[in-house]
Amino acid sequence: MIVEHTVHTLPTDGRPDDWYLPDPPKKLKMDQFFCFLLPSVPNTIYRHFAHLPDFFIGAEGYLCFDPRRLDGRLVPDLMIAFGVDRHAIRARRGYVISDVGKPPDFVLEVASKWTARADYTYKMDRYAEFEVPEYWLFDYTGGLYHGAPLAGYLLAHGEYEPIRMTTEPDGMVWGRSPALGLDLCWDQGVLRLYDPVAREYLRNPDELEDELNAERDARIAAEARIRQLKEVLRQMSAE
Repeated sequence: MIVEHTVHTLPTDGRPDDWYLPDPPKKLKMDQFFCFLLPSVPNTIYRHFAHLPDFFIGAEGYLCFDPRRLDGRLVPDLMIAFGVDRHAIRARRGYVISDVGKPPDFVLEVASKWTARADYTYKMDRYAEFEVPEYWLFDYTGGLYHGAPLAGYLLAHGEYEPIRMTTEPDGMVWGRSPALGLDLCWDQGVLRLYDPVAREYLRNPDELEDELNAERDARIAAEARIRQLKEVLRQMSAE
């Protein structure tokens, strides 16, 4: 399932063209991890929450309160919301807080040398103004751009307060997202997601495909072994 991006052709439903949010400008994020993030991580999260009918996840789409204010729009790398009409958000071609009735529950920004400073200054202030309750920063370099590999913040009285992060002996850095109920982990430059209830990492599409291929190969090998044993039994019965 591909994540709900906001790049669409205009539907012919009688609404004026300016009702729809425009496609955001293409970002200058060409770093290796950013290419990995989309769509692997969003699709992994989508599958985890796909059973919820009121769940929305979007990447590279506009987030704003007033769609008429161009200077008030942000383009989060990843935003997640629960208890919303995702079809209406897609129809609008972006997340308009005044329409949806609430801000996204979770926003994440991925570091790059072009946007890193804005991620923890201007954007952080704007997300607080939008009353986004949870904001995360991921720096695949280990902290070259954001100053830390991974950082999470919860909104309290209009300001973001840091979520406690844990650094494991092997260098993994992780913290728990109250909004998602998942642990976000910086693992050697890769963003991984851990389900503390199931006590396992969420598998990305490549890992799922590898598992399916391994299961298929094991089934084929087992079927071949069964045929071989049947032939041995047939020969023994014939003697």
